[in-house]
Amino acid sequence: MKNAWLFKNANVIDGSGGQPFNSDVLITDSKIAQIADAIDNTSAEVLDCSGLTLAPGFIDVHTHDDLIVIKKPDYVEKTSQGVTTVIVGNCGISAACMINRYDALPEPLNLLGPKEEFIYPDVASYRQAVTRATPSVNVGTLIGHTTLRNNFADDLNKPATPDNIARMREMFSQAVAQGALGMSTGLAYANAYNASTDEVTAIADELTRPDYRGIYTTHMRTEYDGIIDAMHEAFSIGAHARAPVQISHHKCAGVANWGRTVETLALIEQVQEVQDVSCDCYPYNAGSSNLDLRQVTTDYEILITWSTPYPDMAGRTLKEIAQTWGVDVHRAAERLLPAGAIYFQMDEADVRRVMQHPSAMIGSDGLPRDPNPHPRLWGTFPRVLGHYGREEGLLPLPTAIHKMTGMAARRFSLTGRGFIREGYFADVVVFDAATIADVATYQNPKQKSAGIHAVFVNGVLTYRNNEMTGSRGGEFLSAPRAN
Repeated sequence: MKNAWLFKNANVIDGSGGQPFNSDVLITDSKIAQIADAIDNTSAEVLDCSGLTLAPGFIDVHTHDDLIVIKKPDYVEKTSQGVTTVIVGNCGISAACMINRYDALPEPLNLLGPKEEFIYPDVASYRQAVTRATPSVNVGTLIGHTTLRNNFADDLNKPATPDNIARMREMFSQAVAQGALGMSTGLAYANAYNASTDEVTAIADELTRPDYRGIYTTHMRTEYDGIIDAMHEAFSIGAHARAPVQISHHKCAGVANWGRTVETLALIEQVQEVQDVSCDCYPYNAGSSNLDLRQVTTDYEILITWSTPYPDMAGRTLKEIAQTWGVDVHRAAERLLPAGAIYFQMDEADVRRVMQHPSAMIGSDGLPRDPNPHPRLWGTFPRVLGHYGREEGLLPLPTAIHKMTGMAARRFSLTGRGFIREGYFADVVVFDAATIADVATYQNPKQKSAGIHAVFVNGVLTYRNNEMTGSRGGEFLSAPRAN
């Protein structure tokens, strides 16, 4: 007997950016079978959607969920906010294609999880692990340049040798053949910062295959003063590879750069005349990562989320810790390492400007292994819809939904997803547009969002009545091959 659900009287927002319409929607097994008025199907379980919105499941285009979806397949952090697909392997770090060479994981690979969980030397083994786990979200992976460097570079603090590059390229070529969605870089991080543009370009050459539609995503070399040069570097790599370029978590960081998104977005528009370029963003004025001494300043607040030598300092600001210890913030940061931090490095006006831009889609950039995570891990998508959409009027609901569904699916070549259309996969979220809201805060980040009524992944009811159902339908998503 087929698994069938009938959504009655739904306000359908189909992911295209077009206007909502009232309709019934029938899903059968893993696909959307019918969209029409007054569907009559006696074998289907009925879900009354009167007063509710039905949309494609949200696609989180920027995550670090590589290992958590295997370790904890009931991934409530994302499912509870309506996310049905995650793109992993961002910022140059991926669990797929990682070879354990060192006694300790090089930063920022340690953001993904402990050393013993990195057991996937290729995409095929990672895919098998995801398939066995059957997580509550679909998973597509990029391959991280820093991961490849970790495998083959003689010295992570120096440019790779020609032999290193050849071996990195060979591994990436295999990853492409096995279904990787593209390549990511994290050139701002210490273990990739000294990689030359030529090194990255040589590996990205594998994106030029005529039968492959891969993407180049980048946490650029800097998001601070030199951001324009960093953007041009990203564009040059993408142009060489003849691949779309995605600027990760686009921002202008540091007080001296607040307001410069006027300049950076204008540059994106200029380059778009000759090249395929876009970006993603998260709806907060703070980022999160490892505590990086290069970003330590008194210009903005820095909240410590964890510290190995001083775990009791988690939840306190760096300024407070420095005052307690009677030292400056730089000395305090040195004592805290290794540690994690939330940086309030962005201007709210810039956040809004990027989010509104037609080229921007939504990515959480959450860190699920952080013991005190940034609230974006739990609240990103409802925050866009509730706070910025409904309360602030920044985005019409169909536009906001498009940025996190259809636009994202097309960007990452997720065939048959991102839209409410007959024959498409039944990744569906039902929510109350009047009440949807993020609940997670910096002080209490591990909280489910409000207003999410039901989440289906490949036709499987995964979340309902504020609880995981225990049923999961997530799949590994491979890059399609051109005909």
